[in-house]
Amino acid sequence: MVFEKKEVSRFLTIAVIIIVGILVFFLLKPVFVSVFSGLILAYLLLPVYKRLLRVFKSRNATAWVVLMLLIIVIVSLLWFVIPILVNQFFGLFKLSQTLNIDGFIKGLFPTASDAFIVQATTTVNTIFGKASAVALNTLVNTLIELPNILLHLFIVGFVFFFGLRDSNKLLELMRELSPLNKSKEKLLVQQFKDITDSLVYGQIIVGIVQGLLAGLGFLIFGVQNALVLTLLAIFMSIIPILGPFVVYLPVAFFMFLNGNTGLGIAYLLYNFAIVSTLDNFLRTYIVARKTKISSVVVFVGMMGGMFMFGLMGLLLGPLILAYFLIILQLYKEKELSSLFLDEESPQIQPTADKK
Repeated sequence: MVFEKKEVSRFLTIAVIIIVGILVFFLLKPVFVSVFSGLILAYLLLPVYKRLLRVFKSRNATAWVVLMLLIIVIVSLLWFVIPILVNQFFGLFKLSQTLNIDGFIKGLFPTASDAFIVQATTTVNTIFGKASAVALNTLVNTLIELPNILLHLFIVGFVFFFGLRDSNKLLELMRELSPLNKSKEKLLVQQFKDITDSLVYGQIIVGIVQGLLAGLGFLIFGVQNALVLTLLAIFMSIIPILGPFVVYLPVAFFMFLNGNTGLGIAYLLYNFAIVSTLDNFLRTYIVARKTKISSVVVFVGMMGGMFMFGLMGLLLGPLILAYFLIILQLYKEKELSSLFLDEESPQIQPTADKK
């Protein structure tokens, strides 16, 4: 079988592109999450950048200003939060060591047998021990990996700066490289944008606000170790199916157990009326015109994303899964092949056979 020169050249070109693409993938794999984090931050703060650009005029100066503001906010938060967080963590650890779990379980189940109480006490002690060990190991590993963490933070800042400054150039480059026809490209890009906005603003931002309101409740009602519980409430609020109730219900239960019935009722009313209600109101308001992603898709994407990408997987996992479902939907509707056809190109009409 003889190959024409044109076919050989085309095959070699495709082979080179695939090989270089694989090499680029392995090159970027160690910093992929950092690059993605920088791009997401740039996307989130692009409206702020555009507003400040009207004042400073220079793209370079405006990107620097936004980057410096972001660094100041993050460093200030860490400066005040980390010492309190470490203090409260060790406070919880000491509390778990001195807690009368045996008496607590007897008070909770007064008619339970001694064997059940011993077994339950052992189980609770094991859970506390494992949780403390995990937290301590995380702290030690963070300190060991500090140089690596700082390097990744530098990459995030670097990508964030250029993502803001050259946002128009990046979009133009993506349009030029895109093999999609123009009308389908606009529709697909809009779908991707709507899904990204729906997830970032409707799931992540709303979850953070909801968790902060739960934290405000801890402060108002004098709950100890409020900062640790607030961070836990934020994490639970971001994950669909779960929510801040996973944190505030046990807190209310302890209030009732300690005889603070009135305080417990008031605390529950605050959470039911404000924290839980806000979820429906704010989420609907923010993503009213955006694509609503199924909670199952978000949950599965977050769980898989965390195993694969770590903490950033909370955002990256659902996005990848949602984008895949869009492509699957196009395939189902038999429109996938039309993405790569130029609608403006002349169509070849079938001609009737001449007799």
